[in-house]
Amino acid sequence: MTTASAPTTPPPPAEWAPHKAVWIGFPSHPELWVEDLAPARAEVAAFARAVHAEGRGETVILVCANAESAAAAAALAPFAQVEVQPFGDIWLRDTGPILIGDGQARDFDFNGWGGKYDLPGDDTIGMRLAQTQGRKVGYCNWVLEGGAIDGDGTGTVVTTEQCLLNANRNPTLTRDQIAARLAEDLGLTRVVWLGDGLLNDHTDGHVDNLARFVGEGRVAIPEAAENDPNWQVYQAAHRALTAAGLEVVTLPSPGRVIRDDEIVPASYMNFYIGNAAVVVPLYGAENDDAAVAAVQALFPDRQAVGQRADHILTGGGSFHCISQQIPA
Repeated sequence: MTTASAPTTPPPPAEWAPHKAVWIGFPSHPELWVEDLAPARAEVAAFARAVHAEGRGETVILVCANAESAAAAAALAPFAQVEVQPFGDIWLRDTGPILIGDGQARDFDFNGWGGKYDLPGDDTIGMRLAQTQGRKVGYCNWVLEGGAIDGDGTGTVVTTEQCLLNANRNPTLTRDQIAARLAEDLGLTRVVWLGDGLLNDHTDGHVDNLARFVGEGRVAIPEAAENDPNWQVYQAAHRALTAAGLEVVTLPSPGRVIRDDEIVPASYMNFYIGNAAVVVPLYGAENDDAAVAAVQALFPDRQAVGQRADHILTGGGSFHCISQQIPA
């Protein structure tokens, strides 16, 4: 754990704080999605519908890369606003701006998850989206993806060493220097370091697949299912969080999920906490219903909704990965 001195920057509000709206990335490039394009679009529209909750939730802004995808989004989700902004892929949690507690935004360098996926527009979409909301944007000249951190609104944040200390992100920065930048740029004064993320995660272990704050000082992590390839990762996370004095609660894990003969980083932890609903990704696994019930118990003031995310997952992520909330 790393603790920094009190910053002048107010931290981002917790995800369960009220939202003005949410940006959701809409699949836009057939060459990236191939046969999964149409079903992935349907899953994104269903997610957006659950977040909107017939007007009881929040305004949904579907971000589309071109006119064709904008027309498809409008047809599938007529309740949503549609905005055309060129981008490479839909993971707005990572490429979008991070909005902090004073209404300003922070835009970080983006290098395609350590140089793996270099797609036009992904390195500028954060600045452009923040400007559409009239936000003052502070540019931060180091690599950080939003899915790599998760906070509780008080200045405490969890992250993984596998991602933030990876040489493919910020090779010249030490652990203490990264912690200092999190404090200076985002008001995150207490960093709880976990080890590795999930097996085969293209993001190098983003924490939003592993550990999520569900209250101040309260973190949810998965509990290993039978034949779970990540059981040691979950145990190590539990030890680190407990040692940091945080309350740990567990959710079921989908266990070993295989697509195209490969274990994929499927996780119920990639839920999105909206104003009216908490939307949980489902995979047709034995624990799907139990996961929704467990999330419902954690958020009794919201409706827990399970939605299939199989085709979104082929791109490497799920509901939390494709969304970025705009705090009220």
